Amino acid sequence: MNISDLDNGVGPGAGTGKGAAGGIDENVTAELARLRDSIDNIDAAVVHMLAERFKCTQQVGHLKARHQLPPADPGREASQIARLRQLAENAKLDPAFAEKLLNFIIAEVIRHHETIAAGEE
Repeated sequence: MNISDLDNGVGPGAGTGKGAAGGIDENVTAELARLRDSIDNIDAAVVHMLAERFKCTQQVGHLKARHQLPPADPGREASQIARLRQLAENAKLDPAFAEKLLNFIIAEVIRHHETIAAGEE
């Protein structure tokens, strides 16, 4: 075996991202860094999108409080869950995961709306 075999997926450690000496191949390290940078950027975008979403839901909470509307809207929540499940399926994302995430967000929104309605905000 020669050094070029390590780069071609031949020899000890082939397919594991490790060279003969057991160290991580530079190409694997570089690809991990590239992918992790992408994940970090996506995570930042998700946080910013959630912040924007909560700014809107805070406005909804104040509107509901001014007009004595209930903090929760089960009909709207059910339609949002159905819509999000469909979006998840189309995006090849587990719909059950998407539903759990939306339920978590909805619960937090309702909590904020209850706080607003109680005049605590």
